[in-house]
Amino acid sequence: MSFPSRDELIDFVYEEARMIDDGRFDEWLDLWTEDGYYWMPLDYKQEDPHLVTSLLYEDEFLRKLRVERLKGERTFSQKPKSRCHHVLSRPFVDEMDREKGLFVTHTPFHYVETRLDEQFLLAATARHELVLVGEELKIRLKRVDLLNSDAAFGNIQLFL
Repeated sequence: MSFPSRDELIDFVYEEARMIDDGRFDEWLDLWTEDGYYWMPLDYKQEDPHLVTSLLYEDEFLRKLRVERLKGERTFSQKPKSRCHHVLSRPFVDEMDREKGLFVTHTPFHYVETRLDEQFLLAATARHELVLVGEELKIRLKRVDLLNSDAAFGNIQLFL
């Protein structure tokens, strides 16, 4: 892939959400750079994941560990398995920097996660920082800002 078009960036964001919804977590892991982070700030408009506590700040090791746990036969909290569904607004392409090879999207969305008789809904915004690695787009940072990040809520089992 040479310089990606806006439509290719938008399609990437939609396909990433679809992989999560379909439970294709190994494919989802392949979307990331080795140094990529999946970040969910605790505070509204939080600027730094290192100086302030976050809901999560997962590097490659932690993302893989969570996927292994989700696939595990002895993960009793996942019997039956959790399922999720993303409803995305059309992503905005905020940045297309040819020199840096950096592409930034902004996507408001609703997320539903369910297991057994429990279902919960979250409203959030995802910010993807995408880079080209060879000919492939990869996620260097995915920041998910929950609308109610300062509220108390139960465990999120899957990925927003």
